[in-house]
Amino acid sequence: MSSTPMVIDSPLPNGRLPSIPTTAKVSDMISLFRPTKLFRREPPSQGPGKSPSPPTSILSLDFSDEGDFLLTSENDNSMQIYDVHKGKSHKMCLSQKYGASHAIFTHMTKESVPCIIHASTKLNQDTVRYLSTHDNTYLRYFEGHEKNVTCLSLHPGQDNFLSCSEDNTVRIWDAGTKNACGKLLLNGSYLAAWDPSGNVFAVASPTAQAILLYDFRNYDKEPFSTFDTLPYIQEQVPNSISKGWNKLEFSNDGKHLLLGTTGQSHLLLDAFTGSLKAVLRRDRGGVRRLAVGDHNPEYTDPQSSDFLYPSTGDCCFTPDGRYVISGTRRENVLVWDTLASVQEKMLRPVMELDYKGESALMAFNPKYNMFATGDKEVLFWVPDPNLQ
Repeated sequence: MSSTPMVIDSPLPNGRLPSIPTTAKVSDMISLFRPTKLFRREPPSQGPGKSPSPPTSILSLDFSDEGDFLLTSENDNSMQIYDVHKGKSHKMCLSQKYGASHAIFTHMTKESVPCIIHASTKLNQDTVRYLSTHDNTYLRYFEGHEKNVTCLSLHPGQDNFLSCSEDNTVRIWDAGTKNACGKLLLNGSYLAAWDPSGNVFAVASPTAQAILLYDFRNYDKEPFSTFDTLPYIQEQVPNSISKGWNKLEFSNDGKHLLLGTTGQSHLLLDAFTGSLKAVLRRDRGGVRRLAVGDHNPEYTDPQSSDFLYPSTGDCCFTPDGRYVISGTRRENVLVWDTLASVQEKMLRPVMELDYKGESALMAFNPKYNMFATGDKEVLFWVPDPNLQ
């Protein structure tokens, strides 16, 4: 593992990233974010006379509850844990037998580092696994899905989590037992998210172009609300109707629901009524990643640079719920202000944060003023105090 400071870096005092108070308002910091620390992993050597391996692709990003660690899953069957405060790699967890994707931290920690739940890409890839980061051993296997797992979502306050799969089921699990607590049969239910209270969860079906809301205490009942997104897409973004979905997220204030797509727009919905608040437009288009449920053609070589991997989404809310940040094709990170004036339901970015590269994945730290992006490498963004 090699970590390479970016050219714009100044020397890090005590080996740490610049310190920005956690109490600073996001609105005061959002324009100051700059790419500060780059982590690039060298591809393994193929031996004399052979072509070098393509760069590793990042498949998911997730911060721990306290914001101290960042977790990635990668297409080389590894999961990397980064220390946010020190700005360096903390530990590598290998899953050579099963592969790893959709990796998320749990609430339970061992030796100060949270345990991990992750989906698989190789052997028994329809099984979800619970990994202890302390000794790199599996604590439990969650079996039951019959096809690829497309999403994992952890309850905000307890050790229940949701798993979605291409087998048209959503399963509700308690991390303390290997048996599922419940199962929902839903066509194309590829994405799920919890509201900040943990009382409600949403399930998104790109196939049905709908989002279903369930009461967690009565998930075996019919959804208490259904949001039909098809009219919004037909009216506002007709050219994106064939584009897939890759992200579903509630804002931390519970007011908004973000639906990320692989096309030129994301949708911002009212979390209570499902009405369209705004279309978040990105004119340069989405990054080169697959939507959930999509697959590469069978003839595509996984070692080729044209091979596309799925991601856990290239957009997210800031912790205050006011801003949405997103990657875009080729360069820069886009920022939308949800409080800005909306013209005919269309919202343009209020700023672009400079970066010469794609940001196929995006995650904002829940405790500190920093976020991370990923594609072939991981990048830490923090506010530049010299710009204040």
